[in-house]
Amino acid sequence: MPVVDCHVHTAMMEVVSPGYAAHVEVHRRQSFAAFVAEWADPQRFLAYLDEQGVDYALVLASNTPASPGVISNDYVARFCAASPRLLPCASLNPFVDREPARQLDRLVREHGFRALKLYPTYSYYYPNDPLLYPLYARAQELGIPVLCHTGSSVFPGARLKYGDPLYLDDVAVDFPDLSLLLCHGGRPFWYDRAAALARLHANVYIDLAGLPPHKLLDYFPDLPRIAHKCVFGSDWPGIPTEIGDNIAAVRRLPLDEAAQRAILGDTAAQLLRL
Repeated sequence: MPVVDCHVHTAMMEVVSPGYAAHVEVHRRQSFAAFVAEWADPQRFLAYLDEQGVDYALVLASNTPASPGVISNDYVARFCAASPRLLPCASLNPFVDREPARQLDRLVREHGFRALKLYPTYSYYYPNDPLLYPLYARAQELGIPVLCHTGSSVFPGARLKYGDPLYLDDVAVDFPDLSLLLCHGGRPFWYDRAAALARLHANVYIDLAGLPPHKLLDYFPDLPRIAHKCVFGSDWPGIPTEIGDNIAAVRRLPLDEAAQRAILGDTAAQLLRL
């Protein structure tokens, strides 16, 4: 079984908000400066993935200067160049990036980026804003999935109204060949909407990042039915456990082997063309 973590962040940030730094310090139990000094080395992170039983990790850029900060596409490209096990995921902000569709094309074709991540709650747009449609069209053309933050955030400055998964219904309908991953499953208000969209649309999936695995059946009572539409994500480093603990917790869920395989890696491997 390949284990794919579809949602990790790097230690190094070109811009970091105090709220994000404090969040990491609580969960990693060290100062943010010490955390960056230890974990900015991709070889250190690869060794950690080995310890935790992770075969591949999707490493997210974050062009969200208001909150929680900026991890540039260029930095993620350099970080992931250390190993084919580190898969770069682009971040493009329609209010900051000039010609984002063209930039996405360059990142995928020239630097091997495997996916795109959008952060509506941090950049203040609805996911079905026509401003984003050229970006969706280019991602569909390139055959890469789009991850979209849904639900709440603990970071100051986030506006939760932009995190309702229902806005992605328009995108799923208008771009039927574009794979959409609803990050965090709409926590904590909209689990039912995220699950409904995953059931209704062949191209909608749920990224379980940041959700305690032992609670997944509470959040998604239909999880056995939609397990093949869910992918594992840790949201490292902002988690109170280690990635391996969460993998073990998924394996303890009362799901059959096929469902566990789908969540922990099989579905992600298909979406990311591993």
